[in-house]
Amino acid sequence: MKTLYAAMLIGSISVCALNTAIAQTAPAENPALKIYRETPPKYSDLVHTKLDVRFDYKKRYLYGKEWVTLKPHFYPTDSLRLDAQGMDIKNVSIVKAGKNTPLKFTYDSLTINIQLDRTYRNNENYTVYINYTAKPNELKAQGSAAITDAKGLYFINPDGTEKDKPTQIWTQGETQSSSAWFPTVDSPNQKTTDEITMTVPAKYVTLSNGRLASQKVNGDGTRTDTWKMELPHSPYLFMMAVGDFKITKDTWKGKEVSYYLEPKYAPYAKDIFGFTPEVIDFYSKTLGVDYPWNKYSQIVVRDYVSGAMENTSATLHGDYVQATKRELIDAYYSQGRSTIVHELFHQWFGDYVTAESWSNLSVNESFADFSETLWAEHKYGKDAGDAHINGDRLNYLSQPDLKTKDLIRFHYGNKEDMFDAVTYQKGGSILYMLRNYLGNAAFYKGLNIYLKTNAFKNGEAHQLRLALEEASGRDLNWFFNQWYFGAGHPVLNITYKWDDASKTQTVYLNQTQDGNAFILPLAIDVYAGGKMDRRKFWMRNKVDSLVFHSAVKPSLVNVDGDKMLLAKKTDSKTIDEFTFQYFNAPLYLDRFEAITAAAKQQANGGARKVIIAALNDKYYELQIKAIKAADMTNDDVRNAAQPILIKLAQTDPNTLVRAAAITALGKLKASGNTNLFKDALKSQSYAVQGAALTALSALNPEDALALAKTYEKDSEGALKQAILVTYATTGNDDQFDYVYKAFTEGQPQTQFDLMKKFADYTGRIKSSDKAQQGVKAIVDFGIKFKKYGVAPQVAALLNGVKESRAKLNDTASVAAIDKGVAELQKPE
Repeated sequence: MKTLYAAMLIGSISVCALNTAIAQTAPAENPALKIYRETPPKYSDLVHTKLDVRFDYKKRYLYGKEWVTLKPHFYPTDSLRLDAQGMDIKNVSIVKAGKNTPLKFTYDSLTINIQLDRTYRNNENYTVYINYTAKPNELKAQGSAAITDAKGLYFINPDGTEKDKPTQIWTQGETQSSSAWFPTVDSPNQKTTDEITMTVPAKYVTLSNGRLASQKVNGDGTRTDTWKMELPHSPYLFMMAVGDFKITKDTWKGKEVSYYLEPKYAPYAKDIFGFTPEVIDFYSKTLGVDYPWNKYSQIVVRDYVSGAMENTSATLHGDYVQATKRELIDAYYSQGRSTIVHELFHQWFGDYVTAESWSNLSVNESFADFSETLWAEHKYGKDAGDAHINGDRLNYLSQPDLKTKDLIRFHYGNKEDMFDAVTYQKGGSILYMLRNYLGNAAFYKGLNIYLKTNAFKNGEAHQLRLALEEASGRDLNWFFNQWYFGAGHPVLNITYKWDDASKTQTVYLNQTQDGNAFILPLAIDVYAGGKMDRRKFWMRNKVDSLVFHSAVKPSLVNVDGDKMLLAKKTDSKTIDEFTFQYFNAPLYLDRFEAITAAAKQQANGGARKVIIAALNDKYYELQIKAIKAADMTNDDVRNAAQPILIKLAQTDPNTLVRAAAITALGKLKASGNTNLFKDALKSQSYAVQGAALTALSALNPEDALALAKTYEKDSEGALKQAILVTYATTGNDDQFDYVYKAFTEGQPQTQFDLMKKFADYTGRIKSSDKAQQGVKAIVDFGIKFKKYGVAPQVAALLNGVKESRAKLNDTASVAAIDKGVAELQKPE
């Protein structure tokens, strides 16, 4: 699963990236943290699951018949327990010779406890028939920050009453929600083949795991589709989807690769998903295990409860991956594309070999996270891969509450707490380090051993360690003990001393984190006399040092020369050393660190040299970093940067660089750039157009207001955001309905970005009715995200609106604000 987290609002309304995990650390006194979360015991093993289902759209019910075949795992048993959440259980029978014989059972709304007809041994299969009704909308299921709902089966616009929203049905099984739509042993350490028959309105298409075995048109306007998955997989990876989707088909080595999209987006199917066969081929060759399933489908649905889900052979995506060809101009390696490769890698790590328990979720999600970097460096180059993994590190390190959590942990409040930046971003960063330590060949050989040894079964961190040790011949207990079964990360201070008399250079290393020292194999690169010499060093104590001779004072000593370390580093290099580093050390993070240091010291000539040079860095994200960092109030910086920015704004092949350059120029409010901005409005890139409109708005708000109106009908992404900000900043009552609709119907990111200006806009418009609409929208937002601690900030914004409405003598809006603030202040 790729998770999308609700953003955390800090201070006045501001936004973290949607993929930034909210720290979910439970209070220390939480008794749930004292419970050991054991791997679920296996009393019975699933063998085959056969389902025959139909749907009641009006009631939001699933009517199901199930034939589930099992066998005792080891010990003889005369009973069976199945998970079944919130169902009506009508019949439970044993199936023998084609006949159903009723069995005694009890049901407590969560589990069915069945008394079998006799005692079975582990060499005997038996089949139980269950007739049931699943009622997901009546289920009292609580979601989490990672997966916002847990009712398993979702009816989207089932009555067709929501305009511009399709009618769909889809399922979401992770973590343990498949048992909300069919009885099963809902544990990740179970594996079963399956057959799912769906009877649906004939106008719709269906998708499930495995192959479409048959279709039968019925006489009542319905059609019955049967899907078969003939290789075993875990119940949480079962899926169904029903709706008006257009299918675009592709292939990889004769296997079907298909893309299910709403008809509106079907023309762009290859633009969105068309690189999938290339990724399948790359992962298959890298791992030495060909894609293991008989087909691979990707489907995009509405109102999905997280980011995406790697159901076996049939990944389900939220609608944020849908985009037109124009929108994709600015995508590059965007979240949508990284999600596509993330879910695909799960088909090996998660589906082919599945985490034995949620405690071991790392062997699913850390690998899928790592795969995003793996594809980035393969497809877009090493800088892109290094940039992606550095984003992972920064994401994890920015959340100090996570430093107490082990990667593999058997104590947690809720199983969904495992879906955090430790499991994802920290875990991915750890694999990145491990690959560097072992070398690519040994690392991927170890993954190959792990996959083949545990194929169609379950895995955990110990099995991964043993496979990597078998491949490399190296002991890895030290690595796994500190990174997998320990918490936190090094907090590393690095200082230097050069002694000219003895021609010796000392590097002082000091780990200041609580607890034990981390064992750190380090590459230390010494640049002296026009040459680079790499020294290997193992840091084993909290305080350590390296002393070496050099004929001349080194221009740079670069600790962690491979830039692999997951650590919070304080490096006491001088600005001259960082300047040397930018121009001489080869890696993305070398240049990133130098730009970061230079940005703080732009009065220094060397620092300015770095910033100006980085405007033309070979990697676009570093160009953008330098553009944003350039201090245009400094005459020397501005005089050197402005002609470069103008050129970038006009001709850079990367649209995001062009947009960043236009934004920087726009802040100068120089009328001489007006024609440049107007020319940029002709771009096909929404990012470039949005930056240009914002820049023109700073120069002439009234002209920009008129221009914004002309772009309303074809605006997405940054352009739409620029229109909204232009209207919210300088518009009047005439533009309010457009902004209000965009705010209320927008994705969380749109709402977060617009919130402050929308509040100001609501405060100044003349119409009391419109102001009350705005107030309600802000209150609704605050209530929706109240559990993430935003209520005080939203209340503060509303009080600002209240002051403005009071000056306009709008007592009705003032009363609505008072009521809304009171609602926000109520304890949950």
